[in-house]
Amino acid sequence: MNIGIFGFGRIGVEHAGWLSRCDGVSIAGIFDPTPARREIADARGYRTVDSGQILLDDPAIDAVLIATPTSFHFEQAMAALAAGKHVMIEKPMALDLAQAKKIAETAKARGLVVSVFHNRRWDIDYLTVESAVRGGVFGRIFNVESRLGQWGSCVGPAAREYRPNWRNERAFGGGGWLDWGTHFVDQLWRLMVPARPVRVFAQLRGNLWTNDCDDFARVIVDFDNGATGLVEINTTTRLPLPRWHIDGSNGSVQSPYSPTFDTQEWAQLDFHPGDGSPKQRLDIANMGLSEVEIWQQFARSLGGAMLPAVPIESVLPTMQLLELAWRSSAEGRALMVE
Repeated sequence: MNIGIFGFGRIGVEHAGWLSRCDGVSIAGIFDPTPARREIADARGYRTVDSGQILLDDPAIDAVLIATPTSFHFEQAMAALAAGKHVMIEKPMALDLAQAKKIAETAKARGLVVSVFHNRRWDIDYLTVESAVRGGVFGRIFNVESRLGQWGSCVGPAAREYRPNWRNERAFGGGGWLDWGTHFVDQLWRLMVPARPVRVFAQLRGNLWTNDCDDFARVIVDFDNGATGLVEINTTTRLPLPRWHIDGSNGSVQSPYSPTFDTQEWAQLDFHPGDGSPKQRLDIANMGLSEVEIWQQFARSLGGAMLPAVPIESVLPTMQLLELAWRSSAEGRALMVE
């Protein structure tokens, strides 16, 4: 697979590193509108171009990675599909559900593969929680709380050379809800299957780092089995709450906060049985797919040998919940999931 990369910011650089370790995969070109970012790519030995269309017109390129700010995802994905390229999109897939559906429909009509890089479906803490849920450790689940807390704006990871504050700008897809929240709500609904989400209530606020989007997001999702899920992204706290807290008919579990967002630390989950017996450390789950393996599976999917690790249809429920949270917060009321 020859791949072109749209966007060589922080995450684009990460992807280039993963792709360099994939068998049978070559980076055939990198587009970034910022000369300073192209210079960085040049220095690392990559071919760079100053127009994305050059990559799309190159018949040697099989697929493109879209690693630009979220507001560019839809336009660039649609252009890539029109050019006959397969597409990998960094999360979140798009700005709203309508855009996501259009990408999925176009890819299906053209017989092209589109996937979204939801690599946190294989975080070890999530897999450990999922294994315990599937194994019946909690019994009937009442409450799942999934949180991330820090004292620091989401702009921290942005590349300095290109509009470094874009992660605090709504028009570009900024805010904690579209950053960590995308991963956590994706994990939540998948964790609760076969239960289905039926109602969403959200409070998205710009309290400290931004007044244009959210630096605090609290989103409650009710499921048809009576359970409630909560996703909270709070970048304005000096006292972060635990990464996971789960209550069920057999007892409760909690995992620690990690200042470095260490998934191995988050996976240290202590279960407290309802009968008052001593707490037990949950067994760590088997490792899931690595980022390199996600890319290798994507490459193999282009020939029809298998599905990509993240089929595009599996991302649409996530996009629906993301959008309902925005609408719920704006309207100040709970919204039903269609």
